Amino acid sequence: MMELRSKYVWMDGELVPWENAKVHIMVHALHYGSAVFEGIRCYKTENGPAIFRLKEHIDRLFFSAGVYKMEIPYTKEEIMRACIEVVRANEFEDCYIRPLVYKGFGSMDVYPKDAPVNVAIMAWRWGAYLGKALEEGARVITSSWVKPAPNMLPMMAKVSGHYTNSYLAKMEAVERGANEAILLDHRGFVSEGSGENIFVVKDGKIYTPPVHASILVGVTRDTVMTLARDMGYEVVEKDITKTELYGADEVFFTGTAAEVTPVVEIDGRKIGDGKPGLVTRALQRKFFDVVRGRDERYLHWLTFVY
Repeated sequence: MMELRSKYVWMDGELVPWENAKVHIMVHALHYGSAVFEGIRCYKTENGPAIFRLKEHIDRLFFSAGVYKMEIPYTKEEIMRACIEVVRANEFEDCYIRPLVYKGFGSMDVYPKDAPVNVAIMAWRWGAYLGKALEEGARVITSSWVKPAPNMLPMMAKVSGHYTNSYLAKMEAVERGANEAILLDHRGFVSEGSGENIFVVKDGKIYTPPVHASILVGVTRDTVMTLARDMGYEVVEKDITKTELYGADEVFFTGTAAEVTPVVEIDGRKIGDGKPGLVTRALQRKFFDVVRGRDERYLHWLTFVY
């Protein structure tokens, strides 16, 4: 079982012992999903722990909050410093960081005009999100659930309430014996996994769904697109059908939690030869070189903790 405990949690400007990091049962976010969050990884490098693309994650946190008109009572710089403080206080080298901005106790109206905006930042040790699939490849289903249309919910925002959709899809996948689910969008095109963006490799080109396919614009997605282009691959954002998934040479997921995870089976159909593909493996190796500080060209993406 994953060890979620740590020594300290940052809550509204203070480091609080883990066992005291509590909220009231009446917080608005618990009842209505009115919270935004980020998932950020810190990696061990030769020069000590380094947080990967911290600025981009905090930029997205503030964007998500802004979409829901939640005014964060701290600056971006203060939140970034707090993330570093949490890693230091817990003496982590490799960890996952979870900033959470939520509507607290003060209103039980659906519109939380009197509820304060609270901020918490947690960190814990977290290995491969999909376990052995990181090396062996994931077995995946296409879910019967679909992603909400962009005029139903602002899917570019990383909002806690949106993840009930992911919860249903992931539960369906697990109950069907798979590692993960792929959701289609409201038009029937491929959107993303329950917590990951998706890429398809066909005839040497790399394809990924566009923003209008109800995707979350992932930081790892952007990282892999940048790395792929720097490595000489052509990367195309376009609508992808489920049939194109079945006929792909390779498929892989990206995400802060999932990192770069190959997909080897979808709906009982082998992808390619049923093994992680050469392009996926090349991007996976490059990704881990970058996040662990082994490629000087991308050191600007690392925020060293010490």
